[in-house]
Amino acid sequence: MRRLLATAVSLLAATAPVASSAAATRGEQWWAHVQAIAADDMKGRLTGTPDHLRAADYVIGRLKAMGLQPAGVDGFFQPVGFTEQRILGPLTQASLEGPGGSVPLKVPDAMIISGGGGPAPDMIDAPMVFAGYGLRIPEAGYDDFAGLDVKGKIVVVIAGGPSTISGALKSNARSERTKYLAEKGAVGILALTPPKQIEIPWARRMGISSQPAMFLADGGMRDIKTRFFSAMFDTAQSELLFKGSGHTFEEVGTLADASKPVKGFDLAQRLKVKVASERREVTSPNIVAKMPGSDPGLEDEYVVVSAHLDGLGVGEPIKGDTIYNGAMDDASGVATVLEIAAKLKADGAKPKRSILFVFVTAEEKGLLGSRYFAAHPTVPKQAIVADLNFDMPLPLWPLKNVIVLGAEESSLGEVAKAVSMAQGLPLTPDPLPDRNSFTRSDQFSFIRVGIPSVAFKFGFARGTPEEAIEKEWRAVRYHSPSDDVDQPVEKEEAVKLNDFVAEMALRVANTPKRPAWNADSAFRKFVKP
Repeated sequence: MRRLLATAVSLLAATAPVASSAAATRGEQWWAHVQAIAADDMKGRLTGTPDHLRAADYVIGRLKAMGLQPAGVDGFFQPVGFTEQRILGPLTQASLEGPGGSVPLKVPDAMIISGGGGPAPDMIDAPMVFAGYGLRIPEAGYDDFAGLDVKGKIVVVIAGGPSTISGALKSNARSERTKYLAEKGAVGILALTPPKQIEIPWARRMGISSQPAMFLADGGMRDIKTRFFSAMFDTAQSELLFKGSGHTFEEVGTLADASKPVKGFDLAQRLKVKVASERREVTSPNIVAKMPGSDPGLEDEYVVVSAHLDGLGVGEPIKGDTIYNGAMDDASGVATVLEIAAKLKADGAKPKRSILFVFVTAEEKGLLGSRYFAAHPTVPKQAIVADLNFDMPLPLWPLKNVIVLGAEESSLGEVAKAVSMAQGLPLTPDPLPDRNSFTRSDQFSFIRVGIPSVAFKFGFARGTPEEAIEKEWRAVRYHSPSDDVDQPVEKEEAVKLNDFVAEMALRVANTPKRPAWNADSAFRKFVKP
């Protein structure tokens, strides 16, 4: 893989355009923000820590220097309350109970139990049922749960889905299934990953699992009101779950990797877990700044440009390093939002609508800061017309095309196409739709309250050198201490995407008609009458 990566980098370098001195200067300014926010002394910016607040102070300093107005509830701040929950793996007892006897399971070696969503159950002892991809998509006439009895059971699902259904619909179905299963009487969900869809090595997932999870302190904002078990299982040990069922993990994993139909069936074993956990209350702020609109008829409407400031903090050491700096995830996105604001100010832009620059907290804990802001915005909720979000745009190769996640769902896609034509940057679809990118970052919090939203990535296609770079980056640096400021980054190329979204934000702000969901978009269902 490293030889492939080196070849890919060489090929891209040979075709990379020469950057202008202006772009280089702006690229260095963008990178200076990344260096400051992802510095070792920020300690990874864990939600609810003084380290996150230091990073917030840096961001607010830049906002003040640009003359942007505070738009939180306490200056630039919007405080958010969370419950921090830590699953104590060594003290947790787990086993599979079946016809062949009891098989002990180590936590987190075999299974990682989620501490998000709400208080974890103290004890679970239930039969299991395999539900294929675990997708229920009425809009596509698709339901993996049809004909399955899930009441009182732990539902086992595998990553992936039919290739004939859009990535956005599949992502949304995954985000809604826990609530649906709880309403149907299931007591838990266990997620499996087939070999070819592994994004983060299990050893690194184990290290990350030692960090605390969180859920919103406001119980009314949680999807599930009762305690619900949620966990993922190690791919290398997943065959254990299928013993005695007449099926194998290899069988269903091969089907899932090929996006072929995967039928559900009862499993022969029960899962028994005695969960050890601890909880405490913490507070962490979103940051909100405003560029006022210039049109008396539109200034009270808002375009949001967002990124998450929080990171993973300090965790298990990898090669002796314990600081999960989060340079690409997502100091780069924060730097981009700051630079978009700086460009608009430097250009003397007078947007007709106001623009909110929002730096949310607790994205790494489940999009919690953005979910709180979308539900309790610091401006009238109905006045927000769109969200343009940045999370890991990954400027790791020359920008030749742009992925706009969600472009096909609303009129924001037409704005993106117009900017694409004007700037000579073609749009390209998400090449890996089963990765859930559309619902894995903060734009989805706005979508859930009916606001058209999109997110941006450096484009790539399957089977290209760019894909090799992206795959290697995720395998080595994603959610690890090596996502730091010592990695190779295309600084000048980042400026191009910054400019793309700055222009898009300005067009959305200046167009008299507010963005709307397309008539055939399934996400219209979130719009309140």
